[in-house]
Amino acid sequence: MKKILLFICGFMFAGMTAEASQSDLDKIENYLNNLHSLKANFIQMASNGGTAEGKIYISKPSKIRMEYTAPEPLLIVGNGDYIIYHDKELDQITNIDYKDIPATVILTRKIKFDGTNLKVTDLYKDSGQTSITVETPKTPGVKPITLVFDNEPFKLKQWKVIDPQNIEITVSLFDTEQDEELSDSLFKFDKNVGKSKSKTQRK
Repeated sequence: MKKILLFICGFMFAGMTAEASQSDLDKIENYLNNLHSLKANFIQMASNGGTAEGKIYISKPSKIRMEYTAPEPLLIVGNGDYIIYHDKELDQITNIDYKDIPATVILTRKIKFDGTNLKVTDLYKDSGQTSITVETPKTPGVKPITLVFDNEPFKLKQWKVIDPQNIEITVSLFDTEQDEELSDSLFKFDKNVGKSKSKTQRK
């Protein structure tokens, strides 16, 4: 899945459903603003049938690491300056600007649904989950992101984005641990880490 770099792909009111309210919007904002770090296992699914899995680490602000499990030869590392997409199989490294990836809204230190930087286009709540769809008006080329939260306890469970080929990418989190101290070394890119292991697995 060479389009996984678009995994990560950004929230004021517009068309809230009857099931959701301003208090639900405030709850999401407060949750994200008080989230300092996160680590979890993830499963990624694409609407064209592609799947992948691995581990994700987030340290706010702006740091992220996604380690994909073999046979997917991918590593994504964001160190706060830019995001590195490493295809180990091709030995190819791509630098990506944060503003080009919608899901980096999760990494922001302070989130405000002000309608200018972050515009909410949909907000929905049922007995089990709350979802919010957000776009970034100042970056019109970047497509919206939908965040899904479990209600009890309230926590981030999933996000969905649409890539430029109109393929929906869904990333679901499992075994999530929040606000634990994460080593800075996780967010420093080293192309040689795990390289020999990947070669062995492909033989």
